[in-house]
Amino acid sequence: MFDSLDHVIVAVADLRSATERYQALLGRPPSWRGQHPGAGTANALFRLDNTYLELLAPTGEGAVGDRLRERLETEGEGVLGLAFGTSDLAAAVATLRERGVSVSDPQPGHGRDGETGAERRWENAFLTPESSRGPLVFGIQHHSPPDALPLRDPAEPAAAVEALDHVVLMSADLDATRALYGDALGLRLALDRNFEARGTRILFFRVGGATVEIAGPMDGGPDPAAPDRLWGLAYRIPDLDAGVRRVAAAGFDVSEVRAGRKPGTRVCTVRDGTAGVPTLLIEPAAAGGDPPLPGSGREG
Repeated sequence: MFDSLDHVIVAVADLRSATERYQALLGRPPSWRGQHPGAGTANALFRLDNTYLELLAPTGEGAVGDRLRERLETEGEGVLGLAFGTSDLAAAVATLRERGVSVSDPQPGHGRDGETGAERRWENAFLTPESSRGPLVFGIQHHSPPDALPLRDPAEPAAAVEALDHVVLMSADLDATRALYGDALGLRLALDRNFEARGTRILFFRVGGATVEIAGPMDGGPDPAAPDRLWGLAYRIPDLDAGVRRVAAAGFDVSEVRAGRKPGTRVCTVRDGTAGVPTLLIEPAAAGGDPPLPGSGREG
């Protein structure tokens, strides 16, 4: 049904400033600087090898922009939503409804690049907050060719972010969240493990070369009334030492490089300048393949 984590949305208050900071963080220019006619929003998109990052800000009048302003006023900047890609959104909607998920009919979307005038079109289908357990979660089917959102070449390929490793979501009811992402959305469960020393249970769902990592307390009863919360992002970078030098030179506060929880990986934390998103940079193990062991996205 869903074959990719199509993109991750980060809510930002000042799109120009956030775009400059993320260009410096990721080491590559944005692939798109867009406007959403009638919605009251604008965005910058950074395409990576396995997904893209969307910085979304309110601009002008529009229902979506109004809701985004409310979110920024109440919760501040941070990870706002997850979009899962499919080649047949109508069929995905039908399957979700068969599985008891409340989801909208497919809705057309339209974006225009404010610099080049290029246009992109797509359809979205949104889960209700009750079905998504709080966060913005939706399916998307693109109706524009992939090269409409080009992968921009970095100045220093080895020192630039190449892919999203994982997104971290916090849950107070892990069984309910497992049912949503596994049984309802159909994502592949790669890990469900208790870490007794930390009192934490971790779930890994794999989709399209990226991981949705879900964490919550191991002890105590679930809190069905508490919504899930999108939290942080972890990026893969080929040469972490070169990446740290580049990011630090751009003015970010970066932690020391340390061993990751998966043998052979190395990680560091970016402590500021990320629009409220806890951020980790990961140098993969030489063999590649699997994500780092749980918890690496929340260190330091």
